[in-house]
Amino acid sequence: MNPAKRHEIFRRLQAANPAPTTELEYRTPFELLIAVMLSAQATDVSVNKATRRLYPVANTPQAILALGEEGLTEYIRTIGLYRTKARNVVATCRILLEQHGGEVPQSRAALEALPGVGRKTANVVLNTAFGQPVIAVDTHIFRVANRTGLAPGKDVRAVEERLMKVVPPEFRQDAHHWLILHGRYTCKARKPECGRCVIVDLCEYRAKPVS
Repeated sequence: MNPAKRHEIFRRLQAANPAPTTELEYRTPFELLIAVMLSAQATDVSVNKATRRLYPVANTPQAILALGEEGLTEYIRTIGLYRTKARNVVATCRILLEQHGGEVPQSRAALEALPGVGRKTANVVLNTAFGQPVIAVDTHIFRVANRTGLAPGKDVRAVEERLMKVVPPEFRQDAHHWLILHGRYTCKARKPECGRCVIVDLCEYRAKPVS
């Protein structure tokens, strides 16, 4: 795919959604961090339902530590892998208090050192909470990048590195939000809705319907 086509893809995605953001509900970097940790192998809808109950009671490292694993479990048991996530969240809160003054660190290395935080989670927090122009690649972005020909790669890290090279700088801050939403609602896994896609004529997906 040539640079002009990539630029036009993002121009159209921007025109359709000028101010994209995560669908996870949060008010602080800490709330976002916990929500993203909880969202692994779970839907944003299920995480939001849980955090709407949790955050009015505990939305700081101190408050979640006071709940403890068992107390936290009562709020998140509707989310997949809730016991492992409760253990990681409590351990993360302890590290935030002991090593970072209770604040969410703004470096990828420090974020990835937290239990249950991988590269994708770190990138989401860096981008969405702190405005860093990094790209978090999830299953939706991996699919869209490969299917459309935008940034093919054999794994999520390869796709991330490719996107960081080919996404025009003026679109990089919001790129992963546009691509996630496009994959979630239009370029779906089983049956992409090409008939209502704003970039269908630019996409290089060989199996797309011919208009």
